[in-house]
Amino acid sequence: MPSTPKISVITPSFNQGQFIEETILSVLGQNYPNLEYIIVDGGSTDETVKIIRKYEDKLSYWVSEKDNGQSHAINKGFARATGDIICWLNSDDMYMPNVLSYVAQQLNPEENSLLFGNCLHFKKDHAGVMAYGSDVVGESKMYPLESRDYIIQPSTFWTKKAWDTVGSLREDVHYAFDWEWFLRAQKLGVQFKSDQTPLSIYRIHESHKTGTGGGKRQQEILKIYREYSPKYAALYEAILKEDIDTAKLKPRAVKSLLGALNMSTRPVDVIKIMNYTKYKQYTTNEISSALAMM
Repeated sequence: MPSTPKISVITPSFNQGQFIEETILSVLGQNYPNLEYIIVDGGSTDETVKIIRKYEDKLSYWVSEKDNGQSHAINKGFARATGDIICWLNSDDMYMPNVLSYVAQQLNPEENSLLFGNCLHFKKDHAGVMAYGSDVVGESKMYPLESRDYIIQPSTFWTKKAWDTVGSLREDVHYAFDWEWFLRAQKLGVQFKSDQTPLSIYRIHESHKTGTGGGKRQQEILKIYREYSPKYAALYEAILKEDIDTAKLKPRAVKSLLGALNMSTRPVDVIKIMNYTKYKQYTTNEISSALAMM
């Protein structure tokens, strides 16, 4: 195992000029001696290209041209990648300091393996800064991956051998292509290694893709559930069809239900599972997983 395996980082981008410089600096600032950094921009019309040009002498490759979406852009980057360890970092996220050196110590390029760690989520707006962490080790022990996507993409790295085993990202999937790839990797025998170390910073903002997907994102998730677990697909579809007037429920009743289910989630989510007969075949963890994917 080389002491400094080559690590390829792909950053897909499109009109994220307000964030991408922080992303780039978080990668270059690793000062990792064997870095291959590739940026694939989808033809941005904001200041993105100007910022990329500012650092182009430190990039292994970059391009700005129209593509067919985020997964297509990432696949284009990986097609050029020559690293022993590969990953992607979206243009609104960042790495924690010294992460690449740490990952190089945890992954053996000779193995068919994937490492996923913790993450710091943050949102900055007029009200200030809101931040929270994660517990991917605990969640990986509590939930099957086919029931809940507990893997945080920017905190995930894998060997080139794993990528070659699993294949490219699905370009017909636009919101949950990372989860689908992880599920495929698991099915094909890639070794998953969880790690408590915070590896990345995940930015939440108004134009955040996951938060703006709405019904299209939910239908895409349902499609993936159907492909990998009919049982959880039925649960997710049932919850999607719920339509309960939350205004008629008293806060005390909701609080009582939360306690009975031993769940910590939004009351509006708990209301969706108040029909016991309909959901009695599912455990609390399974229902919680489906709600988390909403």
